[in-house]
Amino acid sequence: MRKYAGALAFLMILLVAAVIASCAKPYHEETERYVFVATNIELPYWQEAQAGFLDAAKQLGVRAELIGPVKYDPDAEAGMFQNVVEQHPAGICLSAARPEMFKAKIDKAISEGIPVICVDADVPDSRRVLYIGTDNFKAGRESVKRIAALVPGKGNIVVITIPGQRNIDDRLAGVVDALKNFPSMKLTKILDDKGDWRNAFDQISDMISKKEKIDGIICLEATGGPGASDALNRFEMAGKVPIVAFDKDPKTLELIEKGAIASTIAQKPYVMSYYGLKFLDDLHHNAVKEFKDWRSAPAAPLPSWVDTGTAVVDKNNLAVFREALAALPKPQ
Repeated sequence: MRKYAGALAFLMILLVAAVIASCAKPYHEETERYVFVATNIELPYWQEAQAGFLDAAKQLGVRAELIGPVKYDPDAEAGMFQNVVEQHPAGICLSAARPEMFKAKIDKAISEGIPVICVDADVPDSRRVLYIGTDNFKAGRESVKRIAALVPGKGNIVVITIPGQRNIDDRLAGVVDALKNFPSMKLTKILDDKGDWRNAFDQISDMISKKEKIDGIICLEATGGPGASDALNRFEMAGKVPIVAFDKDPKTLELIEKGAIASTIAQKPYVMSYYGLKFLDDLHHNAVKEFKDWRSAPAAPLPSWVDTGTAVVDKNNLAVFREALAALPKPQ
């Protein structure tokens, strides 16, 4: 009888515990939603970032989406960001095309208790909580190191970039700084391709048509490498003028395999967005207990800057790099 009573008591304890657990508020609510706002989102770079963002959301059991204009359009991106702030999501990741267009909007979001993390492109003068991405100054210096090994003697270097975008401007600053160590190389022209390979193609083609001397090309954003390569190919110069590209678009990797692009500085957009969402989730739930609340804390209870690093890809490690990429989750 005692044995039966003891078993019954144990079952009652389990039942009470189950009832308490069922009444407990879940850590993640069904309405919890996170948004990543970027621009030119049809680029493979942003599709990879989307995969990281959605993969983290799946693990956490929250809703998430990446939005933005399908071409390089800072005005449209700023409008989308403002709309998202008005929807009051649990948190926002942002890659700001033009920092000056986002400072006030970020500050407004923070004042309303919405955590904002800058990913890939920073707005350092804003109240954003932290930046996750590449050390772009260092990446620019790496580009010069790679081109210097390919340009013998004196060399006229052309840079393809998007002026005014903070992360790419930092890369250009790294290029200019690194060129001080190579006095025989000169930065002769800076081209703005506006994030469109066709503009890079047209401008490099124009320089060749005018017989302007080009000894090496450094591309500081994803579309410049393929555009410059196609221009060289048009004039039967493919492989004769070295190109150091940026990012790991499939087209860029294909051109490395063909010898039309010498190497590329590959970023880690999946890693950036994956941890971007994890940090947003920690902020929303005030998970880091250094301060009472991140909103009123004298300093954010998270790292102020997370450098996700880069990888240099050339013919020597292309096969290994592609094999490693095969494990990367595909965007949904």
